Amino acid sequence: MLSLSRYSRSNSINREWIEQYLNEAHSYGLTSVRAHFNVMAWSDDAEELRHIKNDVGSQLASMECMPRHNTIDCPTLYWAAMPGNAADFPAEESFYTFTEQAVCLFTEETNYRSSLSPFGIKMVDRLTGKPLHLDISDLPMKRGITTNRNKFVLGPSGSGKSFFMNHLVRQYYEQGTHVVLVDTGNSYQGLCEMIRRKTHGEDGVYFTYTEEKPISFNPFYTDDYVFDVEKKDSIKTLLLTLWKSEDDKVTKTESGELGSAVNAYIERIREDRSITPSFNTFYEYMRDDYRRELADREIKVEKSDFNIDNMLTTMRQYYRDGRYDFLLNSTENIDLLGKRFIVFEIDSIKENRELFPVVTIIIMEAFINKMRRLKGVRKQLIVEEAWKALSSANMAEYLRYMYKTVRKYYGEAIVVTQEVDDIISSPVVKESIINNSDCKILLDQRKYMNKFDQIQALLGLTEKEKSQILSINMANNPSRLYKEVWIGLGGTQSAVYATEVSAEEYLAYTTEETEKVEVYRLAEQLGGDIEAAIRQLAEKRRSSKT
Repeated sequence: MLSLSRYSRSNSINREWIEQYLNEAHSYGLTSVRAHFNVMAWSDDAEELRHIKNDVGSQLASMECMPRHNTIDCPTLYWAAMPGNAADFPAEESFYTFTEQAVCLFTEETNYRSSLSPFGIKMVDRLTGKPLHLDISDLPMKRGITTNRNKFVLGPSGSGKSFFMNHLVRQYYEQGTHVVLVDTGNSYQGLCEMIRRKTHGEDGVYFTYTEEKPISFNPFYTDDYVFDVEKKDSIKTLLLTLWKSEDDKVTKTESGELGSAVNAYIERIREDRSITPSFNTFYEYMRDDYRRELADREIKVEKSDFNIDNMLTTMRQYYRDGRYDFLLNSTENIDLLGKRFIVFEIDSIKENRELFPVVTIIIMEAFINKMRRLKGVRKQLIVEEAWKALSSANMAEYLRYMYKTVRKYYGEAIVVTQEVDDIISSPVVKESIINNSDCKILLDQRKYMNKFDQIQALLGLTEKEKSQILSINMANNPSRLYKEVWIGLGGTQSAVYATEVSAEEYLAYTTEETEKVEVYRLAEQLGGDIEAAIRQLAEKRRSSKT
């Protein structure tokens, strides 16, 4: 080509293009391939065929592809395009390009395969509707794609988020997982009731926070008086949450002194077993003993560094005869060990800035205690919008501790949210939740289209992953009832799947108010049998379609 380039300007230009192609291949380590693409159109009407040719040509041109209308060897190309006839394809009809460009027109093709792992969930190939077995917990860990089983789920209202989560949770439960859910919107009430009836009341426990039956806990209770470093840190974090508001910064002195006080109190109750471990006796120790010990120190601790009187005044409401004295002085801990499916519904206190974070931590601590005692069994903690109770800077350390503990004890934490503004504005979410969740699950993001660049930056999504996510539900098959979901693993593997279920499952998971009312009304008529009600309604819907 170098010698031929001297004889004509077109050869010279072609030489420059070839040099540029080779340089790019060498510089970026790109794989060179030969490719051929064709669009075959036919019609009995010559005028319609002309329109098709113009439309196809203009669409290809808009993609910056230069179309060529082939009129000579159409029969040969048609024959070669049939499966098994590639050997007859004319080589001169192909061109050199790179792998990335060669596959860009294959977006409607699929190579989804089921996972070989025995554990997983049932999803669907978005294009064909073919069922798939997908492991997003164990297999990615074994292959080194992810380093933890934690998941972060983002989907606006109406995107199918609750539906997908019900679908995932049910399948995990049926494969032996112990599930604890912290919910603020009755999303799992139907599934919990189904499990309760199926197990004849042995499982499927639904705790609802009310003033008459509040959720209570004892952070200082252990079976054997063993408090490891992580347990002590979690108690300290809980106490800091009780003391400080979201905007108050915790100083090193405050954190250190409170940690020392917790250590000293633990030593006291170990030495004197007549002291009942509880917040009440801890408060009394701080008020009567630790405060005096602070005053007697040779190196004085200034009130500006650690104001123990302010702390005691603020936490007085959790002490005996205070308005929240029931919260941290339970005579028995929440027993989560024997139940495999437990839902805590705390919607009634989500606007209470004092109770909401404390109750959320109480539930999470109860889950962590369960994890420590239940070894060799998969555990799953799912926190819906309640994560906002933990989004203050004071909670960052607790979240890191919680995620570390979950990983250590064969567990996984799943944070589910629809509030994109809260996520974008909270550095704690990125540092403590997103960075500790190697599996990211996103649903239809069209409502957040104008904010998606921020979401992309926050989650560290590539351009390929962005285009996959923005393709969700854009070309759904109208004859099938399903919602699409994007699943990304460790920043290296990602794909869009469909959640397509039977009519029975749909009625069990639905959060549509009219459908839920219809199910519960029929269940009442059938003596409270929600499963029978779902079966009847599903059959009725199938009959109406035929």
